[in-house]
Amino acid sequence: MIARRAFMLSLLYVAACNQPETDRALPDLPREDTRSGYTFLTPETQALQDDAFANPGFLWVDRGEAMFKASSNVSHSCASCHAQGDLDLSRAAAEHPKYDARSARLVNLEGRINLCRERHQNAAPFAYETAELLSITAYVASLSQGVPVQVEIPAQMETAYQQGRDYFFTRRGQMNLSCSQCHDDNWGQKLRGDTISQGHGNGFPAYRLEWQALGSLHRRFRDCDAGVRAEPYAYGSDIYVALELYLAKRAEGLAMETPAVRR
Repeated sequence: MIARRAFMLSLLYVAACNQPETDRALPDLPREDTRSGYTFLTPETQALQDDAFANPGFLWVDRGEAMFKASSNVSHSCASCHAQGDLDLSRAAAEHPKYDARSARLVNLEGRINLCRERHQNAAPFAYETAELLSITAYVASLSQGVPVQVEIPAQMETAYQQGRDYFFTRRGQMNLSCSQCHDDNWGQKLRGDTISQGHGNGFPAYRLEWQALGSLHRRFRDCDAGVRAEPYAYGSDIYVALELYLAKRAEGLAMETPAVRR
């Protein structure tokens, strides 16, 4: 009986592995169905996000604000430039990732902050997922709170956008699952007592109860890849920035919520 069950399981595994590698021909999530991850939180977690005094993500925002305004003996502060009207940051998080012509690369908000440090402050870039980069990114993103996500896809970004979309629809890992199978096909359904969201990034950097810390969207990508038993990419990798671009376009119209609270 045990041998027969093991044989049947092996057949199911082989069948799963023989499914098409990618579902990229499937349609995108209909715009009218787009919902923020906030929608799928319990009332208690929604209340935690809404309370600026209780939301733990504001600890990082407050630290980031202090960093933003601080100058050193080798560089001026971020605020000394961005106090000018033409360098307003109130829409920055809602409009990234963007194409950077000087480096000829797609950059997300973290990448833009590091480029500013290198080009305008003569400072070394912060490493991904450090308290410093998370804090200043959370502060800058919080300036866009309530602003609808709206990214542009010029010709220079079309290839990256398609790469990000392909990644979203491509099955991977030992579990042979794509992002779309959870976040397009089964959103709103229960998974081990949790409610599956649509996977939007409009709240990141976000405080996740599972992490007991603030984390970037790329940390969430890595968790998802590890969850389907696939090898995660490095923080800040081109493929994750491309995926971030696709998700931003997919979430267009949703309000920025950083610092959001997620499960």
